Amino acid sequence: MGFFVFLPLVLPLTAVPIARLTEQHLHPRGAARLMTVISAVMAVCSVLCLGLIGVVGTAQIPGNPLPDSWSDPVVRHALPYHETVGTAAMWLLVLVGFTCCRTVVRHLRVRSRARRALVGLPEGPAGEEGLAVLPDRSPYAYALPGSPGRVVVSTGMLEGLAEDEREALLAHERAHLRHRHHRYLLTTQLAACVNPFLRPLQEAVAFSAERWADEESAQAVGDRRITARAVARAALVSHAAPAPGFAAFAAPAAAQPGPVPRRVAALLGPVPTARNWPPAKTPAGLAAMVAAVGTAASALCALNAAVALLVVLKAVTPL
Repeated sequence: MGFFVFLPLVLPLTAVPIARLTEQHLHPRGAARLMTVISAVMAVCSVLCLGLIGVVGTAQIPGNPLPDSWSDPVVRHALPYHETVGTAAMWLLVLVGFTCCRTVVRHLRVRSRARRALVGLPEGPAGEEGLAVLPDRSPYAYALPGSPGRVVVSTGMLEGLAEDEREALLAHERAHLRHRHHRYLLTTQLAACVNPFLRPLQEAVAFSAERWADEESAQAVGDRRITARAVARAALVSHAAPAPGFAAFAAPAAAQPGPVPRRVAALLGPVPTARNWPPAKTPAGLAAMVAAVGTAASALCALNAAVALLVVLKAVTPL
């Protein structure tokens, strides 16, 4: 194992450049998928390595439920600074587990509360995602996942938009439901809970999901300027998001000074190319290669450490 077992804990830093350059030369659909995969793989590798460190480092502690042979000096020699690092790894695993469970429970609780708030409201037209209009003066709109998914919009939001902008809003939220963007968001949220170095990817995926839905909306209404105008106006009138963690049409402009102008600027520009990997001779291409190498190295280090530990444990474990 050696020091290679520690590498997956810091290799997520190699993905920071692609998180910052994801808007360049890459369709938001491809960007969201690429960064979600990178986040998931690196998070799994981080958890695996923490577990391996914890097993080796705490096997010799009295009262440990692990087999006595696992505390053999040959096993402890496989990991430098075994006792201190192993104990810290176990505490980190407990913290990671608690944080991930809290994130999932909070997500499910918000979904449940939102579902209960929609009880009694009529479903949308047959063959389409349901539309729920809440009699609320606060302007907001978001996609509520489930079976079936529903688009939730307040009367305050509808009154603040023109007719063509309302169509863009609904098309945007239906794109979130159709492509199940909540899964991308939840996956990257959990990955960021596992390893804080993955937080830039979480933010980048959230932005790419909005851009992905923007492009779907612009294609549905047939005019990119209408969607851009709808995003800008919705951001101006929005005050707060009633369902944090869901894909919303536009975050409040005061709270998010950057993403909304970037989305509007992208919609006013040319249609992004359909490529899912940036050209090699660009900063974004180089960043993607660095992230891919970092992800592969993280997976190989975690696999190497796991195999090495299994070989050592098998050798010291009596038959």
